[in-house]
Amino acid sequence: MNRSGAEFACVQGKGIFDGPVDDTSVAAIAAWKVNTVRVPLNEDCWLGASNVPSQYGGATYQNAIKSFVSTLHKHGMVVILDLHWTDGVYTGQSSACSAATATCQKPMPDAANTPAFWSSVAGAFKDDQSTVFDLFNEPYPDFAAGFDSTAGWTCWQNGGTCKGIDYQVAGMQSLVNAVRAAGADNVLMLGGVAYSNDLSQWLQHKPTDPRNNLVASMHSYNFNSCSSSSCWDSQVAPVIAQVPVVAGEIGENDCGHSYIDTLMAWLDAHHTGYAGWTWNTWDCSQGPSLISAYDGTPTNFGAGYKAHLATF
Repeated sequence: MNRSGAEFACVQGKGIFDGPVDDTSVAAIAAWKVNTVRVPLNEDCWLGASNVPSQYGGATYQNAIKSFVSTLHKHGMVVILDLHWTDGVYTGQSSACSAATATCQKPMPDAANTPAFWSSVAGAFKDDQSTVFDLFNEPYPDFAAGFDSTAGWTCWQNGGTCKGIDYQVAGMQSLVNAVRAAGADNVLMLGGVAYSNDLSQWLQHKPTDPRNNLVASMHSYNFNSCSSSSCWDSQVAPVIAQVPVVAGEIGENDCGHSYIDTLMAWLDAHHTGYAGWTWNTWDCSQGPSLISAYDGTPTNFGAGYKAHLATF
């Protein structure tokens, strides 16, 4: 499952995490039979940018993330470190904010700082093969390009000057290169376009990896375009046939679990893993949230997820 907080709390001056990340709180996650936790990160906080309060950025932030990863590993869980918020002024289609700093989701990672981020993270975790790197949370260069799929996928792979995006983009190939140049062999997850919901051209634009250690990441919610078994059969199954796929985020915004029940059954049948969004005590219709308390008390949405995990 996902454990949100480290992507936003630090840059908002609220701390490093949203809620507890101590041994007791991690034990509550493990009690659901979870074996993987995805941890979203903030580019500016990791790099210690000037817009981040000093007590929440740089080495302090990095050490807090390392400590959390260690605690998760102690409870037998793989960790996915996900780059969630990055730099770059973007005011186009689906813009979440106009700030140049890492205060919201941007359509693509920025060439100015994201390669340095991944070089640093890779250096910190290159001896930890139980930590996976999710290179960028939810790319949407196709939306930025006026829903031009061809331009979007080209931007996704190669970066540079991209249609509809004013800042220089770091494409997925450059991020794979940055991680490998740092000496890290870790598994790399690459989300598709349309907020990682579209994998239709992932194979055609798959970056070159000298370690041949790439995973396609999909995100699937009830409000996405690709939200039916027929779409998964046509878009996702062909990718699964060639490379591993992980559904890095799954959920629904109706506080129920009928959508994820159908989705998890499909993913199970295709031997494909998934991570519920999210282990935070938010309103399940806004998060959506799996829990109402950090002792593991589930929301109605979370109850469906927990019950499914209990079957394994």
